[in-house]
Amino acid sequence: MAVKTIPEGAQAVTAYLIVKGGARALEFYAKAFGATEIYRLVEPGGRIGHAEFRIAGCVLMLADEYPDFGSIAPTSLGGTPVKMHLRVADADAFMRRAIAAGATELRAVKDQFHGERSGMLADPFGHQWFVTTHIEDVSPEEMQKRFTAMMRAGE
Repeated sequence: MAVKTIPEGAQAVTAYLIVKGGARALEFYAKAFGATEIYRLVEPGGRIGHAEFRIAGCVLMLADEYPDFGSIAPTSLGGTPVKMHLRVADADAFMRRAIAAGATELRAVKDQFHGERSGMLADPFGHQWFVTTHIEDVSPEEMQKRFTAMMRAGE
């Protein structure tokens, strides 16, 4: 039997998070985001070379920093230009749990023009997450109308 080029249960695109403190990060994601660890590969010195975990059915990958390979955590870079987008059943409750576990609120949860209730947080490892709950079906045309009105109002 031929090996599948994308293994069963895998996604074609997967976020790969680089952190300082991989073991602590996996603990945080389990406590704050309800993540379940699939596996981890650990160096003799304790540094995580690779780990995979699942949040809401999606697999993410994680490793400790390896500057010699160009793998540098957001905390070492002074921030990140990449934002993660996480859809959950209850954005308000999710944000409360994540903040209680050590995340920092960047934007409070509120209803958005595009049909989601969302907020933004930073995890203790420098990654930023939009946390959203779908509350309304909005067509692209209606979204554009609402977006234009919002921009004109200076929001």
